[in-house]
Amino acid sequence: MSQNVTSNVFSIEILSLADTTEPIVRGGRNLFSLLPQAFEGIQQIGVIGWGSQGPAQAQNLRESLADTAINVKVGLRENSTSWEAAQAAGFTEATNTLGRMDTVISESDMVLLLISDAAQAMHYEEIFNQLQPGATLGVSHGFLLGFLQSIGKTWPDHINVVAVCPKGMGPSVRRLYEQGKSINGAGINASFAIEQDTTGNATDHALGWAVAIGSPVIFQTTLENEYKSDIFGERGVLLGAVHGIVESLYHSYVKAGMPEAQAFNQSVESLTGPISKTISKQGLWGLYTSLSDTQKRTFIHTYNAAYFPCLEILIEIYDDVSRTDEIRSVIGACQRHPRFPMGTIDNTPMWHVGKAVRDERDEDAIPLNPTTAGVYVACMMAQIDLLLEKGHAFSEVANESVIEAVDSLNPYMHYKGVAYMIDNCSTTARLGARKWAPRFDYILQQLAYPALEKPDILGNNPFQHFADHPIHHALRVCADLRPPVDIALHG
Repeated sequence: MSQNVTSNVFSIEILSLADTTEPIVRGGRNLFSLLPQAFEGIQQIGVIGWGSQGPAQAQNLRESLADTAINVKVGLRENSTSWEAAQAAGFTEATNTLGRMDTVISESDMVLLLISDAAQAMHYEEIFNQLQPGATLGVSHGFLLGFLQSIGKTWPDHINVVAVCPKGMGPSVRRLYEQGKSINGAGINASFAIEQDTTGNATDHALGWAVAIGSPVIFQTTLENEYKSDIFGERGVLLGAVHGIVESLYHSYVKAGMPEAQAFNQSVESLTGPISKTISKQGLWGLYTSLSDTQKRTFIHTYNAAYFPCLEILIEIYDDVSRTDEIRSVIGACQRHPRFPMGTIDNTPMWHVGKAVRDERDEDAIPLNPTTAGVYVACMMAQIDLLLEKGHAFSEVANESVIEAVDSLNPYMHYKGVAYMIDNCSTTARLGARKWAPRFDYILQQLAYPALEKPDILGNNPFQHFADHPIHHALRVCADLRPPVDIALHG
């Protein structure tokens, strides 16, 4: 990845991660006064869509640019069911801040395309035709690039194409921005990419966008690396794998004789609670060192048993994403939705048990189960190793495999439930979790858990690799860059 990124507005800092260096930009409300300069020549920013990211980014941009002449206008399809929600958030036709999607695209100097991935694939040609020459097209996910690659198409040559990708879902982007009103730097970190710069100021537009939505630290990536790591990560540790892991652990604990409520505590509650919180504050190695000697032996044995089964599924996922097979799979599923709508996953007995457990939760009584921790960390490390093998930057690897999980997604899972999180994320992520979670569940029950009943025939090789891994240094550095407050889930 090039480190020659330059900005006429913001300071570029070189960050050392393990044995590598990466360029970053530090955000903060103290930089809001620079936004008119970053957005020079832009009179209107069109935010297209009102899904996960749309409401958060539109509101954050509006508030950050309140003292400027730049208009933030939401664009929605005619007869969109989100029209009233946008109005409730203060975007109206009367104030020229709400309009039809095609009109907003054609009249905006910068267009943030935040509609669903499938909708982008379906409507990309008309969207491209509506963009002004010299306009900046922004995306918060590289799905559209992957789709264009899959059909042999490319971007129009008369526009800039940039990406700003928050390392968390839209509600996190909004909540932490609001918390940042009293604590400068509170927000969700983001990555940025410059896919096409036809006007010479695409970098400043992207960085201005990231600063304006509240990102305290902005990492550089490429749009191709972003979509590969993001779609892969959703199917891996962030959603699909964690779903499969907790399902498999819960059922294995019940099979071993645990009461259902206890099994839920030892699997789901342990993972989304103390395990995630410990990783968030102390890192992966800090989690291990926090265990007792007996727990450490259990952790090592479980880690060794789970690492290679998880890696096997993760390699298959990455290959499918790289070949754009997953992208075609998402589009195909969306085309089938009129006939087979996507349901929820919260109707199995396990999730009913979970609701009862959360209703009576005592946070201090939730155990840090070393077996659960061993499986979860083994999967995280398998994902980390694969992404590094494929050439992804350390910051991207750390964010997609650890930080986004423990600081953004898992707190919501702990608050509302894993099933709720999966049922309320993007369509692309929901489909991926449903498709791949059963694969993790099955392979862990077939290969990993039976190995726990035997001597540790794998030896310490996988764990020794974990002990000496450079990701620990990268996570320590990234921990210093995390938002200064934890996300507020209530209110």
